[in-house]
Amino acid sequence: MSIDRRRFLTVTAASITGSVLAACDKNPERAQSLLRLAERANERVEGGLFRHAAMNHVSASAPVAGSSFPKYFISPRVPVWDAAANGAWRLEVSGAVRRSLSLSLDELMKLPRVTQKVDHFCVEGWNARAIWSGVRVSDLARAAQITPDAQFVDFAGFDKDYHESWDMESAMHPQTLVAYGMDGYLLTPAHGAPARVHSPVKLGYKNTKYLTRVVFMPMRNGGFWSDQGYEWYAGT
Repeated sequence: MSIDRRRFLTVTAASITGSVLAACDKNPERAQSLLRLAERANERVEGGLFRHAAMNHVSASAPVAGSSFPKYFISPRVPVWDAAANGAWRLEVSGAVRRSLSLSLDELMKLPRVTQKVDHFCVEGWNARAIWSGVRVSDLARAAQITPDAQFVDFAGFDKDYHESWDMESAMHPQTLVAYGMDGYLLTPAHGAPARVHSPVKLGYKNTKYLTRVVFMPMRNGGFWSDQGYEWYAGT
């Protein structure tokens, strides 16, 4: 009998949650320790199941969500880059690199381009499809000449203080993009313009929108939602 990856993780999480809830009634501090232990154990399971070569395949005839693709941000209103106040938008690539990059949108669009129709998975249980165009994060890493101590990547944007850090293997997955196009058009502010991260290998909240910085790091540094108790690894 086979069991798919998401079902396996759900069953595992349910078993662990039952143990934590039992501990909560008796010892809240022990419950917190168990939660931290459970998250680490879950990360090891997910990391073990992750395959760099595994691809999200969507039929060429499968419809995309189009205008129904959900819009989300944490600012009070849709974030829009203010060129008058901040100058022209640029993407900064820095950290554990030999060559820092500062790319305008035009310069980003001149790098090797990838277009892919893939799923977008939300932590709330829904998924949607879109056609994304952009640059592989692995190509940015190559252009910036990352150093051997680059083990994690932090993606930060101008949607207030939003950021999320990733494990390197997921960031280097061939379907992980810095996307500037959606469904054949440049991104709109509602979907993260001028550029955003998108990958089917992570849940939606890991896919930072309104991107301004890609920082390669020797250690992970959490993220907006993962610092509030959401799973850090968040693989699909």
